[in-house]
Amino acid sequence: MKLRIFKYGERVLREKAEPVAAVDDTLRRLAGDMLETMRDAKGVGLAAQQVGRKERLCVIDVPEGCDDGADMMFNAPIAMPLVMFNPEIIAREGSRREKEGCLSFPNIGGTLTRAVQVTCRFIDLENRPQTITARGFLARAVQHEVDHLDGVLYIDRMSAVERLACSGKLKKLARNNGGVR
Repeated sequence: MKLRIFKYGERVLREKAEPVAAVDDTLRRLAGDMLETMRDAKGVGLAAQQVGRKERLCVIDVPEGCDDGADMMFNAPIAMPLVMFNPEIIAREGSRREKEGCLSFPNIGGTLTRAVQVTCRFIDLENRPQTITARGFLARAVQHEVDHLDGVLYIDRMSAVERLACSGKLKKLARNNGGVR
């Protein structure tokens, strides 16, 4: 079932997610609905807050060809889609500045510095603990979604100059969606 994507200005985007005690069929359905919603919106990641929920859950589906050859080869063992309950980044390496966008910020993009490689611990759909190490675009997506779960938005990581450049669009978007910034 396709869900509504909440936009910048709506309070839920600033709230911290609540850890999931155990993955059940209701949460599996939510994850499936989130994947459907994300794909329909042509996104690569979606956090529970973006659909108005507070569970510590995010989904990621990076299409083949999004990364350069080296990162694709490194990430090959990580099956897509990636459904993560209670994700926690436990290690970060390097940094890279690249463009980024977000389904909760239509038509607003920016350039951010994020780690090139991250190691993330989470629970999968079968309640099994998992640990992955991701590079490149997938690492960026993991960081972006985990930030959402912590109530941190990608605009919070933009430089002051970049934020200023899109401040008019941000104010309008916030005003149209409840005004929480």
